[in-house]
Amino acid sequence: MKRHAPAASRNRDPIATVLRDVLPSRGLVLEVASGTGEHVAYFARAFPHLDWQPTDPDQVALQSIEAWRRAEGLPNLFAPLPLDAASPDWPVARADAIVCINMVHISPWSATIGLLDGAERLLGSGAPLYLYGAYRRRDVPTAPSNEAFDRSLRARDPEWGVRLLEDVVAEAEQRSLRLDRLVEVPANNLSVVFRHL
Repeated sequence: MKRHAPAASRNRDPIATVLRDVLPSRGLVLEVASGTGEHVAYFARAFPHLDWQPTDPDQVALQSIEAWRRAEGLPNLFAPLPLDAASPDWPVARADAIVCINMVHISPWSATIGLLDGAERLLGSGAPLYLYGAYRRRDVPTAPSNEAFDRSLRARDPEWGVRLLEDVVAEAEQRSLRLDRLVEVPANNLSVVFRHL
């Protein structure tokens, strides 16, 4: 059954605008933590020259992704695969780009570390890792809405929360991932693009 996330329809176009500038012209895009499947279905239609591999650790999410895939009927949208980002065992051996939307704050820190480890293993030189979501920045005041969001996340799970961008960048740099660009997008979110060295 197709699930819907209201934010997906609001943020898909700003995300797609950034992706147009950073994705390769051909190849496989691995989406980590595909959630409902709405984003990957939209991007597979918007970028037909790329193959899209959705993943998620949650069985209900995998069923929703598959429902979206069947409804869209796109040849470049592959069947979803189970993937826990924190695990070293990923079902994909290589990718030309990795996209991860709204996972870093709604998961333990170990999932972010696992994501960066996976990007180091799978991506070739110059390939992008694209992250989207809410972040704190050391020298930039945090929006009140993001502070409230952080409190609500931590109330749901103490291991979740809006991360300090500089912490993510420092971990990425240890894994040969260089910060390529930072794009502010609506509703106090960021598009963060790394490139594998």
